[in-house]
Amino acid sequence: MYVPDDRRYTEEHEWVLVGEDGMVRMGISDYAQDALGDVVYVELPAVGKTVAKGDAVAEVESTKSVADVYAPVTGTVRTVNEALTSEPELVNSDPYGAGWFVEIDVGDASGLEALLAPDAYRNLIA
Repeated sequence: MYVPDDRRYTEEHEWVLVGEDGMVRMGISDYAQDALGDVVYVELPAVGKTVAKGDAVAEVESTKSVADVYAPVTGTVRTVNEALTSEPELVNSDPYGAGWFVEIDVGDASGLEALLAPDAYRNLIA
C-alpha cells in the first residue's frame, strides 16, 4: 500500500496534509479505499461546520459497506471536494490527490502532533 511521506495519519486510516495557510486537507488512505472496495457515493459536510477530532465528518458508501470518515483534527470545515459528488470513484483512483474530502481550518495545531508519522502508519497497516 502506498503511504506518502508528506502527510500524517490516523489509526482510523485518514490522512492529513498540512498547508502553509493553516488549513489541513484530509482524505482516506490507500489502505482504507482498498478495504472499502469501489466507492459509489460520498456524503460531505457543510462548509462552516465545526468538527472535533474523532467526529464523523463524511460518509462513504461502497459496493461492500457504508463507513464514516472521522475528523483527524478539531476545526472548521472551509472547503469540501465537490468533485466527489459526481465522481466518488476518485476516492479509489486517487486517494491522496483528487480524492481528498475536506479542508479544515485547524483551531489548535498541537493536535497534529498526535497523528501518526508515515513510518508508524506503515507499521500499523503491515
